Amino acid sequence: MEKTTCSKNGAHVLVFPYPAQGHMLPLLDLTYQLSLRNLSITILITPGNLPILTPLLTANPSIQTLILPFPNSPLIPPGVENIKDLGDRGNIPMASALRKLEEPIIQWFESHCDPPVAILSDFFLGWTHNTASKLNIARVGFYTSGAILAVILDHLWEDLEALKPGFDVKLQDLPGSPCLGWEELPSLVRLYKEQDVPDPSFEVFKDSTMANTLSWAVVFNSFVALEGEFLNYLSEKMGNPRVYSVGPLHLLGPPKKLGDGPISGDDVLSWLDECEDGSVLYVCFGSQKFFKKAQMEALATGLERSGVKFVWAVKQVTAQQLADGFGSVPEGFEERLAGRGFVINGWAPQTAILSHRAVGGFLSHCGWNSTIEAVASGVMILCWPMEADQYVDDMLMVDYKKAAVPVCKGNYTVPDPDELARKITESMSRDVVERIKAKELRDKAVEAVKVGGSSNKDLDLLVQELAKLKGHNV
Repeated sequence: MEKTTCSKNGAHVLVFPYPAQGHMLPLLDLTYQLSLRNLSITILITPGNLPILTPLLTANPSIQTLILPFPNSPLIPPGVENIKDLGDRGNIPMASALRKLEEPIIQWFESHCDPPVAILSDFFLGWTHNTASKLNIARVGFYTSGAILAVILDHLWEDLEALKPGFDVKLQDLPGSPCLGWEELPSLVRLYKEQDVPDPSFEVFKDSTMANTLSWAVVFNSFVALEGEFLNYLSEKMGNPRVYSVGPLHLLGPPKKLGDGPISGDDVLSWLDECEDGSVLYVCFGSQKFFKKAQMEALATGLERSGVKFVWAVKQVTAQQLADGFGSVPEGFEERLAGRGFVINGWAPQTAILSHRAVGGFLSHCGWNSTIEAVASGVMILCWPMEADQYVDDMLMVDYKKAAVPVCKGNYTVPDPDELARKITESMSRDVVERIKAKELRDKAVEAVKVGGSSNKDLDLLVQELAKLKGHNV
């Protein structure tokens, strides 16, 4: 079941990641940092996700694993253990299936010679707050989103009756009194309200998500200069000072597993070496998003007409996806744009690209990992939010931080190619204020993770508080 030794060194923490790439990687980055600070770490993982841990276990062999079989679920095909094989609509059944691991966790805990003092788990696994309560230990919630989403989610879940499908939502009590259109609300809240027939598993997921702010502590892959007002608001709301911002975590490590795509990272980085500073636009929409044919054609035309140099990371589509109306790079595009554009079919070394001196802009869906990576690299974001937390992240970067430019909105929107080209050209000119603001944020991000910086201090505080739990009940 697990690789176990009974080290009596530091306090023991059970880490429980949610099986989606965008959720796992930042939590594993945090886990690595905790493992370097005299904490004893066990990671709960299912067999199908074990290979993702290889870089972390190689970097620190003292980290142990608790391998539990993936629970049977009528809504998840046999052999599927990760969201990449389900798509975002699989989050409700995935979270519901993982809830069945509570009893095996309790059994493991009760038989362990040095049981954990805390469960550190993803915010999609808020039900582990109740598990921790049963075991009389602490639960630490890890948000793979920004604090702005945590605050907005908490507010929306608590006032569901006030939400009217189709109507804008004004959040008067929150910092900056943000206003969101109905389509801009976090997808899970909107879908919950739009249900024709109540789904019991959706109800359980809602309650699980609301449990996050009841936890002993919460941790964010963010930093004070980016989200201080929302971090403070959440701390006051929870009545708890244990709200920690420890990011950008990718600046700290550990080593990542490189992709298996046909393009090696060296090829694109060598191409970027030949480009002028800040002249290249990086285009990527995350690991889950596929565009319809008309969207791909409009995006390709917009890039071509902009006159701007670009690197475009494109997910490879299957024959079935093409038959279903999804698109690929238009025929002849790469040949016509050879020299000015670099198309990556498959995996792209995103952090290396964003941190390259030649990259000055990032056309992005504004997922939190992409947002924080752009911030840490000082790259201005050209925002095209589509779903999930992306509109909220867009709002943070455009309205609050003035370090991003809105270019499009919507999951199935087909942009006007000439308008898209114009926005790209204007944004990539060197004197726009958003580029200056982005570089200022980068300096603050780098400062935050240095010794004495806000994130470094919060990481040390988190470890100190966890260490105090050894030998004490929560």
